[in-house]
Amino acid sequence: VAALVALSFSGAIGLTFLMLGCALEYYGVYWPLFVLIFYFICPIPHFIARRVGDDSDAASSACRELAYFFTTGIVVSAFGFPIILARVEAIQWGACGLVLAGNAVIFLTILGFFLVFGRGDDFSWEQW
Repeated sequence: VAALVALSFSGAIGLTFLMLGCALEYYGVYWPLFVLIFYFICPIPHFIARRVGDDSDAASSACRELAYFFTTGIVVSAFGFPIILARVEAIQWGACGLVLAGNAVIFLTILGFFLVFGRGDDFSWEQW
């Protein structure tokens, strides 16, 4: 239960950074909210690879490696999107920094979720 509370707290902090990058009166542009799409699609390749991949305990499988590749592309795109927005002056660089900080916290939270609840023990995310 403590891990779930810590993960929800860190997720709330990451979303707070994202909202500050959008809603502060000095910045006032809501284009960085499109980063939320990357947050939602980030775990999808892992879920598909876990469902499709065989249950062998091999060190590596092609399906799992492809899922890592797609997930890495999604994460890099989420970090690149606010930089591109700041570069074309759609948002300011301060908002870009807040969104990047929020990205780091959110993606570490997603990683922590899979590390804590992805072990396959009695209490796991597979039950949800």
